[in-house]
Amino acid sequence: MKSHNVVAGVHGMTGETWKKHANPWSVWTRFAAIPAFELAVWSREWIGWWSLAGVAVIVVWLWLNVRLFSPVEPESWAARGIYGEQLHVEGRAPAAHRVVLRLLIVAGLIGFAFIAWGLTVLEIWPLAFGTTLLVLAQLWRIDRYGLLYEQHQSQNP
Repeated sequence: MKSHNVVAGVHGMTGETWKKHANPWSVWTRFAAIPAFELAVWSREWIGWWSLAGVAVIVVWLWLNVRLFSPVEPESWAARGIYGEQLHVEGRAPAAHRVVLRLLIVAGLIGFAFIAWGLTVLEIWPLAFGTTLLVLAQLWRIDRYGLLYEQHQSQNP
């Protein structure tokens, strides 16, 4: 089983869940969770082990997020991107898209590594650099997924 299918399986992604996941409110609040998570981890410096409560809240929020919002059709930029992500997870992305998407996933993972480094040593520059890289890679990936979705729709009306 491919790793992206495993991740989708862990999150219990069904057809209805994907439609909720595509809600722009869901997409943008997941982005908002990035600095909230970073602040929760960084706060260990000020509040010690209580910082884990903040981390737990963010983790629970991210799990609930894909289930809380109402389902949407692919009318917005964010929704089309998530519908395209579903095509990718289902193995319906053409090779040209898969190559670019892998590169964007690697860029996001590099950003995540910088975030982890910055949070481990409490240094702002790797944290800021990693966050910027991660967010840009995610936005570009959503855009690419939107293109994938639009191509798929034009070929399968």
